[in-house]
Amino acid sequence: MALNRDVSTLGRLLGQVLREQEGEAFFELVEKTRALVREVRAGGDSAELSGLLRGLSREEASNLARAFSWYFQLVNLAEEYERVRVLRERQGTRPQSLLQAVEELHRQGLSAAEAHELLATLQLELTFTAHPTEMRRRTVRQHLVDVVEQLPRLDEEEAQERVLAHIEALWGTPELRRIKPTVADEVKAGLTYISSIARALPVLERDLDRAFAAVYGERGAAGISTQLPLRFSSWMGGDRDGNPFVTPQATRAALELHRQRARDLLAAALRQAYADVSQEDLQAGEGQPTYRDELLALFQAVQRGEAADLSPRLGRVYRQLLEQGQRRTAEELLLPALTLARVFGQHLVSLDIREHSSQTGRAVAELLQASGVTQDYLALDEDARLALLSAELRSRRPLWPAGEPLTETLETAIGPIREVQAAAREVGPAAFGHYVVSMSESVSDVLEPLLLAREVGFRILPVPLFETLDDLEGAPDIVARLLALPEYRAHLGSDVQEIMLGYSDSNKDAGFLAANWALHEAQRRISAVCREAGVRWRFFHGRGTSIGRGGGPASRAILGQPAGTIDAGLRITEQGEALADKYSHPVLARRNLEQALYGMIVAAARPPQDPPAEWMDALDRAARAAAAAYRAFVQDPAFLPFFEQVTPIHEISRLNIASRPVRRPGNPTLSNLRAIPWVMSWTQTRANLPGWYGLNIGLREIGTEQARQMYAEWPFFRAVLDNAQMSLAKTDPAIFREYAALLAGADTPEAVEGGRALAGIIEEAYRDTVALVGEVVGGELLAREPRLAQSILLRNPYVDPIHRIQIELLRRARAEEGGLDRYEHALMLTLQGISAGVRNTG
Repeated sequence: MALNRDVSTLGRLLGQVLREQEGEAFFELVEKTRALVREVRAGGDSAELSGLLRGLSREEASNLARAFSWYFQLVNLAEEYERVRVLRERQGTRPQSLLQAVEELHRQGLSAAEAHELLATLQLELTFTAHPTEMRRRTVRQHLVDVVEQLPRLDEEEAQERVLAHIEALWGTPELRRIKPTVADEVKAGLTYISSIARALPVLERDLDRAFAAVYGERGAAGISTQLPLRFSSWMGGDRDGNPFVTPQATRAALELHRQRARDLLAAALRQAYADVSQEDLQAGEGQPTYRDELLALFQAVQRGEAADLSPRLGRVYRQLLEQGQRRTAEELLLPALTLARVFGQHLVSLDIREHSSQTGRAVAELLQASGVTQDYLALDEDARLALLSAELRSRRPLWPAGEPLTETLETAIGPIREVQAAAREVGPAAFGHYVVSMSESVSDVLEPLLLAREVGFRILPVPLFETLDDLEGAPDIVARLLALPEYRAHLGSDVQEIMLGYSDSNKDAGFLAANWALHEAQRRISAVCREAGVRWRFFHGRGTSIGRGGGPASRAILGQPAGTIDAGLRITEQGEALADKYSHPVLARRNLEQALYGMIVAAARPPQDPPAEWMDALDRAARAAAAAYRAFVQDPAFLPFFEQVTPIHEISRLNIASRPVRRPGNPTLSNLRAIPWVMSWTQTRANLPGWYGLNIGLREIGTEQARQMYAEWPFFRAVLDNAQMSLAKTDPAIFREYAALLAGADTPEAVEGGRALAGIIEEAYRDTVALVGEVVGGELLAREPRLAQSILLRNPYVDPIHRIQIELLRRARAEEGGLDRYEHALMLTLQGISAGVRNTG
């Protein structure tokens, strides 16, 4: 098998570098550790391994962790390239293709015109966010990119020498950032993958156009290619929620980076089109611009940074080529520039602003107080707030005195809006996306940003973000009251109302099953509200990469949405290591975008239909029982000390992986801990608790026979259990048991006893959940996903040593005075190594 051959070769080359750089003794230490770990996993005695790890010096422990970490970095590259290789071999036969999506529309009875109309009303928007569990430095990533380029010819000596050179350089390169990344660093990192996406987009648009031709016997409307219902946006540089570093200046810098990158992409595409479309325009009369004249004019406008009607003008050239019978020139030589103009424009990605509702409330209170409207807005009840806000929305008057400098609070709130307003003037309205209101708990929370935007004369569309279980349950009522306000409906006009759903906090609040069901019901009920109000809507899914944060295959998640809830399309966040995993190569980018588009198109064509009442009743009961069990566990008085003792949460907080703090302001509690470090902590210990805990209680409430029927016939329930299988398969009770042994270092005997009881509950719940899921799905975990199961099996012997090194270092760091400072670097290396080995960590 090619993958096994590549992994073996890369492992051998890494071993050669370790021998040369660290000596034979260190290489033998690596091999001995690996052998002992294999023996222990096979059931052997762990005494020799424990003795070896206890005897390691700090430097040896660091280098050992680095060695196994680099092995995983290389294995990940080999797996990614294998996916590319397989996808290339499957051209024309791959499942979930755009051709199959159009065929499904035809099977459902849609005519060509109806299918085109459906696509014209849909939009898949992918939003890059700075929630990185991607810990690799940009320098390291570039070395790995260069290694990937050698993989197609890895059997050649020249390629192996090149790989050896990069591994040698990597071994001497610091893997960890010495300082936290800035907001600008995060923006640049996110834009790294735009090049791969840009190369994939024209191919996807051509695929969609040809799919229509194959199924319906005709191509796009008006003789032009069927346009991709796709756009991109970003939170990086606009996401202020809990991040004091996202200043108005940071927002301005992000927008400038977007413009520069768009200018570079478009200029390159237009330059290439100018070179390729060399024929004369046979219809051009005397004095009329030729193809090349038009392409040159557009290129020069882009170079000068001038706003230009790129899509319409390139579209006219495209149609003229078709009319002259030169379809190949249009599709192969001009379409790349046209597609980039359509999808990226001169703004590249739309920048959202996100702010916590408490911050917008404080800013509005200060604004209203300064203008003499009310002295204490925050003291008003909801009805009084709505009356005041509605009255203000009927007026156009600004509230802050003209020419007066803004207070710090108001500058913080209004400054980012002013920056996106300026960008919209320069490169078009698409430079700005939406204003997302975190922790939206009332209608007034959604209205308040409108007053802030009015101060600079800019129209924004607010997006409420419902995150906790209570917020999700109350969301339909809030949306209904919002859409019933004449002042708000006048502001919304014919635009689409977006509603964002938070997967992370709802899971942390109520557990895996209850959060999934609450999200399902929120979508179903909000859709009914919008449909009744005559408003188009789009859900914005705040998904992470781990199952506990809404992760899993995108198409599976989309197809599992309630029928009839995809109206104007959908938005999905793309974050952390998902960006590298999905978009590091044009072939991977094409496939991931294709699957997401397939899921959206097929799901959008489904008519609204509620599941059988008995299934919904069963899940209502199951979710309540699962949430009660989960909350009883995390609200146990012994839980927080237990969590801090058995997981590396304190060490994770020291990682320089993001500009955002790991907690929201306030004393350390579970509620203000952000979801990413929460999930990452459990991933490091291989307990993966956010991805399955409480599910067994829910399944027992449903009953095995009914659950089997629901799994077979209900896409939503099937997606929930299939995602749980992924989490359960990556859970390793034996490794978690080693972390639980850290309880011996707890401060009091009561903490030790209480923590051990909680560890026992986790192990018992895991065994019960695996058994029940197996009964429902009719087989072992991941029986239907053998490649993933095999990948986990192959990785375990190599990630085990890093876990055990981390546990030993945690034990030392917590036992010695100043130990965390002394062992910090080595511990950071283990965090990175485990993340590389397990993947999908946040």
